[in-house]
Amino acid sequence: MTTHPTQRRSAAAFIRWAVARRLTGKVAIPGRKYALPSRFLASDELDQQLRRCLNDENLPLEARIIGSLTSLYALHTTRIVQLTTDRFSRDGEHAYLTLDRNPVLVPPRLAVLIERQIASPSCRTSVLQQPHDGTPGFLFPGRPPSRPRSSETVHSYMRRHGLPGISARNTALMEAITELPPIVVSDLFGIHPSTTYAWAQYAQSSWADYLAACENGD
Repeated sequence: MTTHPTQRRSAAAFIRWAVARRLTGKVAIPGRKYALPSRFLASDELDQQLRRCLNDENLPLEARIIGSLTSLYALHTTRIVQLTTDRFSRDGEHAYLTLDRNPVLVPPRLAVLIERQIASPSCRTSVLQQPHDGTPGFLFPGRPPSRPRSSETVHSYMRRHGLPGISARNTALMEAITELPPIVVSDLFGIHPSTTYAWAQYAQSSWADYLAACENGD
């Protein structure tokens, strides 16, 4: 629990179970500490990644969509893999993607990519293998297609194509926080309000220094 904090939840559950059955004495379980973000891209690097995802036909379609969603909406991979095809909609010339409760406007080029993905054989198979209760298929189906792809698989997949995930997401979220009120970012992107306010405080105290360091080449 001290050297592998990502495994703390499962380890803590087992220890509580063992203590409750008197298989061991009381054990002090360390609390989870919120770590401030430390991995970022420069703003121009994020723009370059987004342009690559939107325009580079040599990249696989799924990598282009996932990279665009990360760079535009600061979506975590665990949320991207849970997106279903019904989250995408069109209203005339405009396309929307519902990330949480409210639809968010999608750039035309990304909308075309998402439509191509929905029309792909993997998505059609995903829809066919869903239960007969009107449940929509996943935008990025796994194996079997009735289940979403694992976030770990997607992380490895994106790294193979030179598309950073965490640093791009951090930068996208920081830029959104500096341009919009935290509650608006929370409402649009489906991020918990306490998280957006913590990022807003971090932006006020540290983001300007980070940008200055990037401009100076540090």
